[in-house]
Amino acid sequence: MSLRVFAAVVLVACVAGCENGETSRLNNPNTPYLAASGSSAASQGTSGYDPISYWDGDGVAGAPSVQIHLSEERAYFYKGDQLVGVSQISTGREGHDTPPGNYKVIQKDQNHASSLYGDYVDAAGNIVQKDVELGKDPKPPGAIFKGAPMPYFMRITGGVGMHEGYLPGYPASHGCIRMPGKMAVAFFSNVSLGTPVTIYR
Repeated sequence: MSLRVFAAVVLVACVAGCENGETSRLNNPNTPYLAASGSSAASQGTSGYDPISYWDGDGVAGAPSVQIHLSEERAYFYKGDQLVGVSQISTGREGHDTPPGNYKVIQKDQNHASSLYGDYVDAAGNIVQKDVELGKDPKPPGAIFKGAPMPYFMRITGGVGMHEGYLPGYPASHGCIRMPGKMAVAFFSNVSLGTPVTIYR
C-alpha cells in the first residue's frame, strides 16, 4: 500500500470514528442552538448565535443537579450521572463574585425582579436614571425604583440565583448566574426546590 493510500485510509477512519462527543454534537443538524429571542434581555448586545448551549434532557430520567464552573463560565445540567444540558453563563464581576460552594434551589420565581438593582423611572415608566443600586444611588424627585427583570429565577443563596439575563461574554453580574433565555427556561422547568447546585471556582 502506498503512503498516499495509507494516509487516505487513516483519514477516512478517523473522520468516521475519532470525533469526540462534543464535535459530533456540534456537527449534528438536529442539535438545537438555544439563542434567546430578539426581545429577551439575554440577547441584548449579542449576535443571537450560541454554539455552546444545548438541551438534550427532555424525557431523560434521573435526579436533577447543576454544576457551575466559574473558570469556564459554563453551567452543566445532569439527570442522574448523565449530562443533558450545557449553558454559557455570565457570573459575578469583581467585587460581586459568585460564591463557590454547595447549594440547593430554595426558590423559583418565573417573573422575578431585583429588589436592589434596576432603574429609577417616572410615573409613566420612562427611565430617569439607569443601572442604579437602591439605597446607594440617590433617587431623583418624583422617581420610583423599578427592579431589573430576572426571568426564570432560581435562588440558591441570599440574593444569588440562576436566571435569564444579558451575557456579554465575561463575568458581569452582581453575583447571579445569567443564562440565555431558552436555557433559563430549560433549567427552570427541570429543577425543583432542593435540587443540588454546586459552584466551582
